[in-house]
Amino acid sequence: MFMFIETNPKDKIYRDLLDLAFEICNEFVLVVRNDIGKNENIYDVLWELQYSLKEVKEQFEWPGTIYGGKQPVLVYYYDTDKQAKETLKQASNSVHDWVQPNLPEDLSFIKNHVPWLINTSHEYESYIETEDEEEISKIIKIKGLKIRL
Repeated sequence: MFMFIETNPKDKIYRDLLDLAFEICNEFVLVVRNDIGKNENIYDVLWELQYSLKEVKEQFEWPGTIYGGKQPVLVYYYDTDKQAKETLKQASNSVHDWVQPNLPEDLSFIKNHVPWLINTSHEYESYIETEDEEEISKIIKIKGLKIRL
């Protein structure tokens, strides 16, 4: 089931959604593109997340995106641990803020190698894909999260 997020989750809704994603998923990804400028904040966030880093891959695809550029992007794969969750909460106050040059792009969550929360920040599109009834119930209970099935 696709659960499309209708508005940009901000503030408490953002934090509650992160809490649930960290509860359900075992990794998340962030993307850094070389064809877009980067400010110092990107490097600060990557530095804060370094202890949760699993691997970095050069790719033309990541959750929600097939990239048509000439050079691959860097996709950073992270464990969903407590320190990473706190870093994501401090670095941003909304799902769609994850866009260069201020932050790495497209914060998305993965459950057992399958994208769960897919976020394309620069297009203001986010959705959750799950068939798990318990997860659906928890998503629906996030106060203020506007979703469309």
